[in-house]
Amino acid sequence: MSYSFFAEFYDKLTVNADYKKRADYLTELFKKHSHSPGLTLDLACGTGNMTIELRKRGWDIFGADASAEMLMIAQNKAFESGLDILFVNQKMQELELFGRIDSCICTLDSVNHITSKKELQKAFEKVSSYLAPGGLFVFDANTVYKHSTILGDNCYIYDMDEVFCAWQNSFIKRNNKVIITLDFFEKREDNSYIRSSEQFSERAYTFEEIKEMIEMSEMKIEAVYDDLTFAPPVQETQREIYVIRKEK
Repeated sequence: MSYSFFAEFYDKLTVNADYKKRADYLTELFKKHSHSPGLTLDLACGTGNMTIELRKRGWDIFGADASAEMLMIAQNKAFESGLDILFVNQKMQELELFGRIDSCICTLDSVNHITSKKELQKAFEKVSSYLAPGGLFVFDANTVYKHSTILGDNCYIYDMDEVFCAWQNSFIKRNNKVIITLDFFEKREDNSYIRSSEQFSERAYTFEEIKEMIEMSEMKIEAVYDDLTFAPPVQETQREIYVIRKEK
């Protein structure tokens, strides 16, 4: 999945993500777990917002993403910010690096975009294979509660100056999957519209499923937090933060 049309409008649709706040949180999280980030991979970095925010904070970080379209946007933004950041076009489950990394982050529900448990297991194993002993792997994930109750079969409308977007969800209970259909209507100078569409799926995994995959990848869960806090998740938690340690 390249997210070709989605890439063009991704930043507009995720304007509330608050990357600065998330970058500050990640910095505090690493301190809390007594781990210096060192060489860090931003896995599924998208258009590079988190990568750039962390580089501004002094992190030695590079990004990887399956979408060449998103990486083009990321590279342009890094250039405009005067930052020399490496971005590589790779899928999570097909990761190929030149050496060890000290840390890996994967934010904004990117793991949910891998809807096959077998493929997500491969992604975790790839991270583990490149992560130095004692290194940290931090990722967040949408919960089953969010998929079933918040996203569910709901629809959303985004009406912006440059584009009108109709976001439709279809929830499949048996595997906690949400099929997402996006219809973009881009306004032209003559006030007509160009329509483009994108469809992809996200799957929510239970804690037990993630724990099993992590341990099979020779890593251990060190902590799980509610989103942007250091408090444990509750029943209504929509996004969980997983802190994973590579076994020595």
